[in-house]
Amino acid sequence: MNIKASVLLGCFTLTFVSFAQAVVADSNKVVRLSEPVLVTKESETFGAVPNNDLKKLSLTELMESAQQNVGHQYLVATKITKVCQKKGCFFIAQEAQHAIRVSFKDYGFFIPSDSSNKQVKMTGELVQIERAPAQAKHFKDDLKTDSSALNAGVVYEFVADSIVIPKT
Repeated sequence: MNIKASVLLGCFTLTFVSFAQAVVADSNKVVRLSEPVLVTKESETFGAVPNNDLKKLSLTELMESAQQNVGHQYLVATKITKVCQKKGCFFIAQEAQHAIRVSFKDYGFFIPSDSSNKQVKMTGELVQIERAPAQAKHFKDDLKTDSSALNAGVVYEFVADSIVIPKT
């Protein structure tokens, strides 16, 4: 191999390695599009300061009586299993066999994209919606999951106005 070819190959290799490292670094980057409204030593609160006087339910309790719970405000303790990695604009909450998509009131705030696997408190309202197949596909593509919480059809969602996320 002549010197020109070696130099070109070396430049190409360095460029490719640099690009690959940048892609990996970017995919590990935490997306944080909203600032917390309240920060304590233990947690960050996104959206609004929670109304701790609301009736407290687990996600299982909320979903086992979903039809009766639609349209009412609750304080729910649950675990985040997956967060939208593009913006942090929704997440999947899961407890036992119950999984639900959680969106944010008026699309007014987002949570950090590294919030998965955290036990959170959220306040808001359970709603029943008709999710179009195209929207279900969009959500599943965003999360790279086939979770039943994102299926098309008549489904329940939780519209949160406050999310309290522990720092650890």
